[in-house]
Amino acid sequence: MAHLIIVGGGISGLSAAYYARRAAPELKITLLEAEARLGGKITTVVEEGFVLEGGPDAVVRYKPWAIALMKDLGLEAQMVGTIPTQPSALIHDGHQALPIPPGLQMVIPGDLRAMAMSPLLSPLGKARAALDLVLPKGPEQDEPFGAFITRRLGPQLWERLAAPLSGGIYGGDPYAISTLAAFPQLKALEQTHGSLIRGALQQRKERGSREAGGLFASLKQGLGSWVEALGAHLPEVEVCLGTPVEGLRQRGEGWQVLTAEGGLEADAVLLATPGPVTARLLQGLHPAAAAALGEIPYGRSATVSLAFPQEKLPPRVGHGMLMAANAGFRVRGFTWTDQKWAARAPEGYSLVRAYFSGVDGDEATLLNLAKVDLSRLWGRLPEPQRAWVFRWEQGLPQYTVGHLNRVQQALEAEALPGLFLAGAAYHGVGLPEVVRMGQERALKAVGFLQGASLPPVTVEPGGV
Repeated sequence: MAHLIIVGGGISGLSAAYYARRAAPELKITLLEAEARLGGKITTVVEEGFVLEGGPDAVVRYKPWAIALMKDLGLEAQMVGTIPTQPSALIHDGHQALPIPPGLQMVIPGDLRAMAMSPLLSPLGKARAALDLVLPKGPEQDEPFGAFITRRLGPQLWERLAAPLSGGIYGGDPYAISTLAAFPQLKALEQTHGSLIRGALQQRKERGSREAGGLFASLKQGLGSWVEALGAHLPEVEVCLGTPVEGLRQRGEGWQVLTAEGGLEADAVLLATPGPVTARLLQGLHPAAAAALGEIPYGRSATVSLAFPQEKLPPRVGHGMLMAANAGFRVRGFTWTDQKWAARAPEGYSLVRAYFSGVDGDEATLLNLAKVDLSRLWGRLPEPQRAWVFRWEQGLPQYTVGHLNRVQQALEAEALPGLFLAGAAYHGVGLPEVVRMGQERALKAVGFLQGASLPPVTVEPGGV
């Protein structure tokens, strides 16, 4: 019986195990996870009537892979959308909180009237953004996302709109994001329409807006119930928790996976691990791929959730608030969790979540920073009755300029027979993208083990 070992029990590794088992019921599958729990950064706490997320809190509906997996697991009846509200979110410019203008296509204005009426930009900022309609096309090659948006739409639109929106997705320094890796659609709009605004207007006309509460989905008891369902659907997969992989060797036509308990023999190995872990495991097998993965930076991230008596909080608008670039906040943004999702706090309580990226500090420091920034928004801050802090030293991979070349070099390791790579380091940091890559690499591994002649599986950059 052929043996597939999957290293990594985050959502990518779990998806790979699920789809490999479904495609080949006879296959022996072992999943090794270094931590004592499955799910990776999906961390849901359910206690005393609170349901809160330590990591990601939603999947986007218009990227179908995560939703399709949830439905396949029988979770459709548990799926929920965000509570409808207008505006859905605000951006604080350092002086006041202003609504995000409707009609955006990704981070680009797709409704000229809404942008003209928005107080988020000054008249001069709006005039500079409108120059995008007459500016010549820029270069086709990659460039930092901040430079790209500033060149097309001006510095004010970048700082007050595009930077907080893109930083909320990718973390790290949004200016340094690779445009081609993270926002290839926007490069295509410029090259096709000669203008981002003109392209966004056409795009919105063709597919409509993603507003009105239909963009995000979760589960009634949080995304942790997705992880539980995946685990329950792997009864014949050997899951080994608390089992970090220390090394990887080629052994004849197969592989040996080294752990503290000894070596495990496998016919194929799928590494669904963070970039630095994968780089370490590949160091002696494919130095060039390991070096490329080592060049993908990871930034710290953290969330702080605070529970308050509802009567002590000021009115809050929408689902939350993002902070403009250079506005003096340490928090990247706040989510009003009880206003974004139904039944996430017991009656009489509100739940607020702060998101940090690139901030160093222990739990006490992060908690204090969240309270300081909330005090700046609200003036007098009531003492939270509960607090939960989650820290990720290796948060999200940073898709900086040159990312696509690094990924191409890293995936050359798959030329080693029976080795496959998946995860957030490659073609998308969102949950749908890592599910898709886990599925595709799993099916590729099954094809290899069954001796099938399959066409190469490629995953295009996901973008937003």
